[in-house]
Amino acid sequence: MTDIEEALTGLDLERKVRLLTGAALFALHPEPAIGLAALKVSDGPTGVRGAELRGGTIAALLPNATLLAQHWDPELAREVGALLADEAAAQQVHVVLGPTINLHRTPLGGRLFEAYSEDPLLTGVLAAAYVRGLQDKGIAATPKHFVANESETERRTASSVVDEKALREVYLLPFEVVVEDARPWAVMAAYNRVNGIAATDHAELVEGVLKGEWGFDGLLMSDWFATKSTAESANGGLDLVMPGPGGPWEERLVEAVRAGEVAESTVDEHVRRLLRLADRVGAFGERSWPTGLPAPDSPRRREQLRRFAAGGMTVLTNSGVLPLDAQEVALIGRPALDTVAQGGGSAGVRPPHVVSIADGLAAELGDRLSVVDGVEVRTRHAAPAPGVLRNIRATTFDADGEVLAVRDVEIAELAAYGGWAQGAAAIELSGEVVLPGPARLLVGVRGFGAWTVEVAGERYEERLAWADGVVEEALLKPPAWTTEVELSPGDRITATVREAAALVGLITQPVPRPAAAAIDAAVRAAREADVAVVVVGLTEEQETEGFDKTTLALPGEQDALVAAVAAAAARTVVVVNAATPVLMPWLEQVDAVLWAGLPGQEAGAAVAAALLGHVEPAGRLVTTFPRSDADALTPVPVGGELVYGEGTAIGYRGATDPLFWFGHGLGYTEWRYGDLSVSTRDDAVDVVSVRLDNAGNRDGREVVQVYLRPELEPVRLIGWAVADVAAGSSALVEVRCSPRVQRTWSDGWQPLTGDVLVARGLGDVRAVHVRVPRDGQD
Repeated sequence: MTDIEEALTGLDLERKVRLLTGAALFALHPEPAIGLAALKVSDGPTGVRGAELRGGTIAALLPNATLLAQHWDPELAREVGALLADEAAAQQVHVVLGPTINLHRTPLGGRLFEAYSEDPLLTGVLAAAYVRGLQDKGIAATPKHFVANESETERRTASSVVDEKALREVYLLPFEVVVEDARPWAVMAAYNRVNGIAATDHAELVEGVLKGEWGFDGLLMSDWFATKSTAESANGGLDLVMPGPGGPWEERLVEAVRAGEVAESTVDEHVRRLLRLADRVGAFGERSWPTGLPAPDSPRRREQLRRFAAGGMTVLTNSGVLPLDAQEVALIGRPALDTVAQGGGSAGVRPPHVVSIADGLAAELGDRLSVVDGVEVRTRHAAPAPGVLRNIRATTFDADGEVLAVRDVEIAELAAYGGWAQGAAAIELSGEVVLPGPARLLVGVRGFGAWTVEVAGERYEERLAWADGVVEEALLKPPAWTTEVELSPGDRITATVREAAALVGLITQPVPRPAAAAIDAAVRAAREADVAVVVVGLTEEQETEGFDKTTLALPGEQDALVAAVAAAAARTVVVVNAATPVLMPWLEQVDAVLWAGLPGQEAGAAVAAALLGHVEPAGRLVTTFPRSDADALTPVPVGGELVYGEGTAIGYRGATDPLFWFGHGLGYTEWRYGDLSVSTRDDAVDVVSVRLDNAGNRDGREVVQVYLRPELEPVRLIGWAVADVAAGSSALVEVRCSPRVQRTWSDGWQPLTGDVLVARGLGDVRAVHVRVPRDGQD
């Protein structure tokens, strides 16, 4: 163990301050004088992306956070953390920027796919297990974003207006659980303001609560480019400004110390925490990194990721058609062929592959499966799918036209910022189209800049202007230009861009066909099959960092597609390839709905396993599904303020008649609940015991949920237990309940009592224990 105090005394003010701003987008400064190596950090809630924003190191792509959370299983969350620790070690990354533990305040939130749930206890317990899995292997976790960061709209400037009761009972609670139970080595401060004060400057929440009341001894870093102040943030408890170089500290912090605005002892405490982090992750001296770790596409990883995805999928409705047992299956829908495996934004990972749902089911069903494309689901153009282009090459040039670098790449897009192409005066992308014969394609480019495109003997010039300079626009919503071109096999598309911003790429795809033609083809296929499986969903246009949704409706004509197929097919199963709630106007017309989430690289294999019953889709929802857009809270600030006017009544706590309740999920068997007993300790529910019978003919997994229903406060989850029970067998399930949610904040914590509910989601309450006794057992 390094003597941190001795190392600290060996640094003068300038060198101490230098350590407190990043050295690069995802790296910290080394300090040879004290034997400190450069720490590497990486985004990583569901995969360790590495330093490149696009096209970087191949890494395992896990199912998204909500799909993992639908297991309700801390042991699985810990396994996820351990897997990510290995992925980080393989890239020699010291710090993983995750988990995301903000809450699903409204289903219209764009970044919900990256966060666990709407419930603070479930979120905190799962996050604590994830953190332990990472840190047990010497990789730092970074729970984020502290705090009240539930909206992407105006996220860099908006103030979340939250009363102290809601802040304490709901939004701080996941951080409290993870800090006190798992001791994370780092935490990330949010972009937003909290009650008017920037999260990076918030001494009351950082020094008072996080570091004071909870005893957090790790490092608090800023979100990227979030810090705007010097003395206020340094005095407010922020320890590290990211990224660098540049930003509001560096020389300005040295000047603030010399001017008496910041005490040097404050700087020392920030450096002390940074050195403690470095010591914990082995950045003093030469860390011995493990070798022989499973590759992202190894059998071990593929088995884990398939199990993570399939087991978390949720059966929302089922008339008996699932598990599938049909001779002829028609698979319909664009997401069946172009399955969305992950959301958009900084969490994006370059996986070794993505198994489409079509490929996953074809591997199991063979010629019993027919596949039909569906309606368009995107309004913006994406990078060409694998196999559309080959011999893809990226070349960078300096201002004189000299070549800086040439790389052969697998996808026809790259980051002009935050990657190897940063700083180039011009970037050229080219690739050969893969076609069986001549065809008319939609060809173009996306990304801000001045473009020249050469294809099929034609030359086009187009400027896509970046008017407002918003980073999220450049990276996540790049503008596009396209034209229809007749191409032959082997034709090459070459595009050069100058003045590029963030993300640049080629567009090559079939010319979209009218929705009516796609629906007609789907109906014909459905009539000829025993079962029609329609895959619908969202894309990274809706499930993304940086932007919120404006509706819960499925994009395009997907609702019309489902309704038409359901009217024609003998039986219809809908698979929803989305992480967050959607409207389902066709719900009563179909025979089953499987909620598949964003399933990661093994998506299609996992969906096939769930549909066919090879793995029970035993997930339980982690978000309440509203019936309409009007039932969802707005994520849009008004006058720069986002008022949390619902108080503690978030999600199921404030719902009355949702489409599906938080905690809902059918699985593939039937459950009977028997005798119930409740024991208490210190006036709080301690253990709830219930007899559980698997009354079906399949082995199954149940999530026994316990809620407290106080008289004058919203109902809340206080505990749960996962039980695996063989068909026809019984088990006595004991649920240990948390005292952290059996209290209410009123100038301090006060005890909270009420009725105890045992349920499969609040829409299916199986037992009620009226009145909590003061002590003892009922």
